[in-house]
Amino acid sequence: MDSLGLFILLMLLCSQWTAVPAAEETTWTYTGLMGQSEWPQYFPDCGGTSQSPVDVATTQTKYDPSLIPLTPLGYSQHGNRPFTLYNNGHTAMIELPEWMGLGGLPWLFSAVQMHLHWGSGGPSHGGGEHTINGLSADAELHVVHYNSELYPNMSAAMTQRDGLAVLGILIVTGEETNPAFNNILNYLSRIRHADQKVLIPAFDVQSLLPKDLGRYYRYNGSLTTPPCYQSVIWTLFHERVQISKAQLLKMETILYSSKAEDRDQMLLQDNYRVTQPLNHRVVFASFSAESGKELSSGEVTAIVIGVMCGCVGLAVIIRFIVKTIRFFTLLHHETVVVNSSTSSWDVLPSNRPAPTPRMKEPEKVKEQKQDMALNSTSAAEREKSPLPSLQTEP
Repeated sequence: MDSLGLFILLMLLCSQWTAVPAAEETTWTYTGLMGQSEWPQYFPDCGGTSQSPVDVATTQTKYDPSLIPLTPLGYSQHGNRPFTLYNNGHTAMIELPEWMGLGGLPWLFSAVQMHLHWGSGGPSHGGGEHTINGLSADAELHVVHYNSELYPNMSAAMTQRDGLAVLGILIVTGEETNPAFNNILNYLSRIRHADQKVLIPAFDVQSLLPKDLGRYYRYNGSLTTPPCYQSVIWTLFHERVQISKAQLLKMETILYSSKAEDRDQMLLQDNYRVTQPLNHRVVFASFSAESGKELSSGEVTAIVIGVMCGCVGLAVIIRFIVKTIRFFTLLHHETVVVNSSTSSWDVLPSNRPAPTPRMKEPEKVKEQKQDMALNSTSAAEREKSPLPSLQTEP
């Protein structure tokens, strides 16, 4: 009985000893037999309730006025020591010196590394891990820090709930080249295969970040790759960073997840995890919903067209008003001129005597004139007739 118990104990110890390295040495991938849907089977934390990335629904975020702007410490003071660029088979990673840190959090966090996530279909086909209102960016940059105020190193901190702080920077594409990202992309050809490393010139890491470090989303989550420890204080910046289409194409097509000696060469593409359920977690925002409202491209287009139509309509109205004012001004001027001319003609002196008004004569005067006329006529007639001969009376 004792021998049987000892045998069982040895078997349990042996199984435990072999089980731990099996999980650590598991070669995981994003798709296939060891793809992300299978991660929880080999890495239990990947099936937890506080996993990352997540979709940030901006209408459901909670404004927290205590969230102050983050302060990168030493990001620009890289010195003359080169950085190490590494292809680990899952991403392109840059190791950062510990003098770089992050302020604006409850504790001091020291930088460890930064890495990229991308897709395979070019612009507008996804590649970023976090989404905003269901919309994915073309790529995403993560800058990883550990809590150096409470823990001695990354290994000790990564299993603690307050152990890590990661900055998430969403990357979109445009026409202009982003010179800051060329500090990484120009050297990817030297680490094309998994496990390859190269020293690259140090550069200003802060140049990779958005200009506005005061507007961001904050939530508690996890590493987005196995072992998916739920120990990350996530800061996802509201402002996107832009790179060119050519830069995105280089990111998506130049690296391999396979080693140089492998017969089957596999491009390193679509190295992003799908969004995970929030599970009643709250996403906080450092800015109010009104100041950071997200607008879709359709809404932006509608606003632009509306503004243009409004401007055209306003211009037409102003032109009509101006023409109307000019018309009435001209009309008023002509009226004044005509009135002035008429008044001047009326006041000119005239040599013509003023006509005497014809008064109606009284009836008596009229009759007297008629009698005088008759008397004159009778007298004339008497003068013309011969005088009669004089006769004597007997």
